[in-house]
Amino acid sequence: MTPNLKNLHPYPFEKLNQLKKDIIPPIDKPHIALSIGEPTHETPHFIKEALLQHLHGLSNYPTTKGLPELRLTIAEWIARRFQIPSGFINPETQVLPVNGTREALFSFAQCIIDTTSGVSGQPPVVIMPNPFYQIYEGAALLAGAEPYFLNTLEESAYLPDFDAVPEAIWQRCQLLYTCSPGNPSGSVMSQASLEKLVALAEKYDFVIASDECYSELYDDEHNPPTGLLQAAFSIGNTAFKRCVIFHSLSKRSNAPGLRSGFVAGDADILHGYFQYRTYHGCAMPLPTQHASIRAWQDEQHVIENRRLYREKFDAFITVLADVCTIEKPPASFYVWLKIPLDPEGRRISDTEFAQQLFAHENVTVLPGSFLSREFNGINPGINHVRIALVAPLDECIKAAHRIKNFLNTLNHK
Repeated sequence: MTPNLKNLHPYPFEKLNQLKKDIIPPIDKPHIALSIGEPTHETPHFIKEALLQHLHGLSNYPTTKGLPELRLTIAEWIARRFQIPSGFINPETQVLPVNGTREALFSFAQCIIDTTSGVSGQPPVVIMPNPFYQIYEGAALLAGAEPYFLNTLEESAYLPDFDAVPEAIWQRCQLLYTCSPGNPSGSVMSQASLEKLVALAEKYDFVIASDECYSELYDDEHNPPTGLLQAAFSIGNTAFKRCVIFHSLSKRSNAPGLRSGFVAGDADILHGYFQYRTYHGCAMPLPTQHASIRAWQDEQHVIENRRLYREKFDAFITVLADVCTIEKPPASFYVWLKIPLDPEGRRISDTEFAQQLFAHENVTVLPGSFLSREFNGINPGINHVRIALVAPLDECIKAAHRIKNFLNTLNHK
């Protein structure tokens, strides 16, 4: 077996299960799970109907490239959503369907990283935000690369500081993962920051993998987050060189079980990635492709989805605003809560917070340190917990009251 397996860290939810395993929560309070970013809103009926109507497609092998109609639908959606003129996204060469962004974000690194071309005998570098979606780190390690973490801190609005990356790291960088809107903070990179990143990729010849799976969950209906291809186009990179975006229907359309997404961007990179995927055995089933076409063609259900999350954020924050500092993020469905100080200026750790909240209130949240690594003497996830507002509205309100009760208990110890 590859020796790189030993470098993998336990997954955050495995660590969370260990953290909770000896705790018996109060039986008079039904459990409320706010730890996993799994949408629970109803999958739109028309998506399920499209899936059922095409079940006869199970008798055929799907192609890795996917149906031309699906790729065309995705290309048209990208153009509309990111204000790119028609014709600049070629569905034949610049779009590939994938079975959710998770498998694609992982396999992409295996295809991109070249361990034979390191600088001065050192392994190639993969840059990623910290905290992060752990797939980025695992993908880098199993590809034989060295992860380099960009701490995203409160003082920088939880956004990565590309100016902090040393020249020597840029020279070794082959791949950079970015996530905007961010997981766990919901922070959104500006168009200027994305344009700067595209210029850095050209200067140092690395590939940008832009995880945009939360791009359709934003607060301001008139201010959608900028995408990487949109930023590249705005500075004249109309072929999207070194730029690849990753999108999914899981969050956008409340269809995590559909396992449907796409990658799009640089045609030369996607040509190689397509070749890799033909061996990888990851073609999307035909019924899923037809359901995906319907999902990408409709925006009304996405608008309604945003309204539901907006409603939950408003209610949740209203309950907690007088006991802690809490703000609505510009996007995503997470609250990245900084654990408040008690009256004596002390703060319990994120793991203690999650343990005690579960023990006292039967609410599960995810310790921030489980999503991050110590880097340059800092673990940026410590002192935070991630709260996923994925439960129904009434459960989110109940959870907010339980968290408020728990914080009041801490303040009176």
